[in-house]
Parts: sequence; structure tokens; C-alpha cells
Amino acid sequence: MTDSAQAPPEPLAEYVAKYSNWGRWGRGDERGTANLISRAIVRDAARGVQSGRVVGLGMPFNQDGPQRGALGRFNCLRYSNATGTDHAEGRQLWQGAPFPRDFGYADDTIVMPLQSATHWDALSHIFHQGRMYNDRPAAEVTAAGAPHCGSEVWRDSLVGRGVLLDLPGSRRLDWLEDGEAIDVAQLEAAAEFGRVEVREGDILLLRTGQLRRCRQQGWGGYAGGDAPGLSFFTIPWLCERGVAAVASDTWGVEVRPNELPESFQPFHLPAVVYMGLLLGEMFDFEALAEACAEAGVYEVFVSAPPLAVTGSAGAPPGPVAVI
Repeated sequence: MTDSAQAPPEPLAEYVAKYSNWGRWGRGDERGTANLISRAIVRDAARGVQSGRVVGLGMPFNQDGPQRGALGRFNCLRYSNATGTDHAEGRQLWQGAPFPRDFGYADDTIVMPLQSATHWDALSHIFHQGRMYNDRPAAEVTAAGAPHCGSEVWRDSLVGRGVLLDLPGSRRLDWLEDGEAIDVAQLEAAAEFGRVEVREGDILLLRTGQLRRCRQQGWGGYAGGDAPGLSFFTIPWLCERGVAAVASDTWGVEVRPNELPESFQPFHLPAVVYMGLLLGEMFDFEALAEACAEAGVYEVFVSAPPLAVTGSAGAPPGPVAVI
């Protein structure tokens, strides 16, 4: 037997071959693992609400955000088209005359990369060997946008049962350290801590505490730097449990520095391109962790559809959890 025959399979190639969902929901599918969120799951998650407490899961979109220019991303720019000052000074007109009955208004415009703060990655976001999810050519995504697998395909999805896995909470820590790879044992320990079972169609809410640390100590390399995150080797666990989506409080969900040599975000390749797994990034789980601890409940109803920005490779939601 040759040395090459004795060598274990390269993990990326192994996971691509073993966990691909290409064709699973039809050749034309663009929704990926969102297909696992059934109407029954949504119904039962809504019925499971106990107190009715609503907790926001999104970061503010403003100039105090985490971006420092990596990958050309910048924080949200907001400017006013119309203001209360305009109204008070009589500068607002309608068809060339002042508005009747002293009517006035304010309007705003924003400019921002769609992935500059809390967002979902669309399945047109990541490519591998010239292809994207469900064997579509990467080259079809042009400056005009993505004709398939854009964020708009989930405008009526990403609502259902959310499970908070509070990794630092389960270990009585404030946060996990940068570079810590979260393995299956840690995921299962966090589930046991919350007395929850991860089931098919779940939206997994993964708290590492990195967002909390950066708010206290400064953003530093939060956007694109080192971070705690999922180990590449958790992919079989996620697939076998039928997880529909993973949202994290970090920039990229997976651990950084990355585990595989000579790689950039290797977890994203089998997860996004082949599994069609929905990944949410830069979610805020701090208030939710406190609310879950107070209620003793780590299973919540989540509503987090992205904005239906046609052809976009990612888009922010207005995410909330209801306990």
C-alpha cells in the first residue's frame, strides 16, 4: 500500500462529498436548509411562547459599528433628506406650495454594505471551484446581482424554533477567547446547560461572548480578525441533526485563525456551498442570554427573515426572539 493510500482523506473534500445537499430539494432549489423549517415547526415554536417577552437580536446600524475597512466594508452611513428643522423653517413644499395644515415630515437615506453588521449570508455569497449552492455557476453572479440564491428567497422563512447555546454561560465565563474552536462536546454541554435538545429545523443561536468583550474593550479585529467560533469538524454534527441555520455573535461563525492549513473560512465551503446551510453573523445575544437565564428557558421563538434585497449576497434582518 502506498503512502497516499494510507493517508486519511482530506477533510474538506470528504465533507463536500458526504454532506452535499445539491439536488436534495430539487435542481431548482435556492433556499437550502431553510427547507427544513416546516409549518409544524413554526406553529409549535409560536405555541411554545411563555411570557411574550420580545428581545431584539440585531446590532445598531450606525457609525459606531464594527467595520474598519476589511473587505471594503464600512459602517452604515445615514443622512437626512428632510428634517424637523426644514419643517420649522418653512422649507418643505408640496407641489410648489407649503404643505396644508402645517404638515411636516422627516426622511432618511442609508448607504452601507449589506454585511456590515447583523446579517444573513445568502447562498450566492460563497463560491468553490467556480460553483455555488446547488451546482449553479459562480459566474452568473455579476454586477447586476445574483439571479438565483439571493437574500430575497428567504423573505418568508427564518421564522421558527431558536435554541440558544450559551457557550461562555455554560462554563461560567464572560466570553470565549479568540482562536477557541468550539467542538461537538462544547455544543452538547451548552445544550445540556440550557436543558434543550437540538432538533431538525432548528435555528441555532451561538453565543461566544465576543461581541460583549469588544463592546467593553473596543472593536479591534472583530470584523475579520481572530475569533472564537465553530470548529470545521462540527459540520457532521450540524448535518446529522438537521440544523436549518446557525447565527453567531462573531464576524464569521467559524473559528479564526482557521483550522485547516492554507485556508480562508474553510467551514463556509461545505456549509454554504454544498449543504446550503444558512449562516447569520454579528447577531447580538447578550440581552437574550440574560432573559433566558432569568426565565430558565433556552428554547425561543425566532423571527429573522432578511430584507428582500433582490439579487443580494447577504442582507440584514430585523431579528427578534420571543420567550
